[in-house]
Amino acid sequence: MNWSELVLQRLSNSPAQVVTPDGRADDPSMADSWRSDVPASIIIFLVAVPLCLGIALASGAPLFSGIISGIIGGVLVGSLSGSPLMITGPAAGLSAIVMAAIDSLGSFPAFLSVVVVAGVLQVLFALGRGGIVAYYFPSSVVRGMLTAIGLILILKQIPHALGYDVDFEGDESFFQANAENTFTAIANAIGRIEPAAVILSLTGLVMLVAWDRLPKTWRVVPGPLLAVLLGVIGYEVLPLFDPSLQLGPEHLVALPVARSLTEMGQLFAFPDWTALLHLNAWGIAVTLGLVASLETLLTLEATDKMDRYKREAPSDRELAVQGLGNIMSGLIGGLPVSGVLVRSAANIDAGAQTKLSAVYHGVLLAVAVFFAPALLNLIPYAALAAVLIYTGFKLSQPTTIRLMWNQGRMQFVPFLVTVVAILLTDLLIGVLIGMAVGFLFIVFDHLRHPCFSVVSGAGSVLTRIRLHEQVTFLNKASLAQYLDALPPRTRIEIDGSHCRHIDHDVLEFISDFRQTALLRDIDFRTVGLSLPPISPSH
Repeated sequence: MNWSELVLQRLSNSPAQVVTPDGRADDPSMADSWRSDVPASIIIFLVAVPLCLGIALASGAPLFSGIISGIIGGVLVGSLSGSPLMITGPAAGLSAIVMAAIDSLGSFPAFLSVVVVAGVLQVLFALGRGGIVAYYFPSSVVRGMLTAIGLILILKQIPHALGYDVDFEGDESFFQANAENTFTAIANAIGRIEPAAVILSLTGLVMLVAWDRLPKTWRVVPGPLLAVLLGVIGYEVLPLFDPSLQLGPEHLVALPVARSLTEMGQLFAFPDWTALLHLNAWGIAVTLGLVASLETLLTLEATDKMDRYKREAPSDRELAVQGLGNIMSGLIGGLPVSGVLVRSAANIDAGAQTKLSAVYHGVLLAVAVFFAPALLNLIPYAALAAVLIYTGFKLSQPTTIRLMWNQGRMQFVPFLVTVVAILLTDLLIGVLIGMAVGFLFIVFDHLRHPCFSVVSGAGSVLTRIRLHEQVTFLNKASLAQYLDALPPRTRIEIDGSHCRHIDHDVLEFISDFRQTALLRDIDFRTVGLSLPPISPSH
């Protein structure tokens, strides 16, 4: 057993497991799941090609670097991952960091050295149990993230469906690099419609809707694959009926074509280690490692929620594997990788059951790049837009909104804020805003619901306050409000014998109240509390 296997074994403290509809815990057998995983991998591969190229373009990096990271995310990370359904690859959320880093460091090879260091940091995060952060993502925020991604898929793909392909495929940010935003891009697309693109995208959408309504036994070929094949056929056939329906090359996938092994070798790049002599390179590496880790953990949590079998992947293992992926990607000229939600959602929607779909899609990327790039370059963006729009509809169904509404204000408001914030900023910023709102609701809830019960008073001479099992610093305000309202000559007892945990801040406040009680002529005592000594200044 080599060192990497030992690390992964240590981090696999909660292996992914399936709970079948009849209640049995039973992982789907990879030998049996290939009938679902192979078709799903083809769909993810077709979606991944333009996304990998688009993110590389948006990052200011060589186009082939996006393909390299897609292959590594599929083959290496997919093989070692503990997640059965999450797809790893270049992430749109990292493109702004990558572009700024390349500009700051002066070259792409210099940036590659930073990617390697970021990967090492991710492995260290995992060994330090950094994956525990995933347990602190509120369910309302995760559901808001899924709904927002669905809406983003629809809104961002509308221009591509209309033939307006000026923004890179895979953009998830509200403000685009071409000085447009999500809504102005749609408005501009309406003014520059390509009829052929509209025909291809509408045909694909109608086919996908109709395909899902057929009996399952009839659907021997995945609907998204058919939609893409129809798009390729339509691209070739439509001009035969009307030459004006010929789509230009800017409306097609544009994969780099290498005509020889020498040209293929020139597509790879290698790190310039001298960049690490500069302090700012280490700062970029830390930023990159943290953001990539957070995006991965968010995607992992969302993927677990979408999984119909409710498997939970070990987060520490995932961080370590992602780190290994970034180390390899940086060594051979790829972009940084992380878990990617759009491709993961499409993977689940395509019916994948195990991580073999992720591995197969990486293999297909490698094979296609080396042996069939010209064939892939016949795929219209409009056909892929139909697939992604349909996936977006499935992610943002009104039933989710009704479910969150029925769960009350504390769940619905963070959910809604997360959706709106992601739509108007980007995935990471929107999630952080949603989590901040969720935290504020927790604080307000603590203020509304005191950490104590008044078990005697009114007609009794002695007012007895019994503290609850858990008392945190968030509860200090409600306790202070009650004690401050006590009239002079009150007899009061605080009973902490039932407390299992009480923050030092609260104990210190109660200790300080002893002095306040003397000044206000209040007879004050405590039971079951170990209070700090009275400050000498008192």
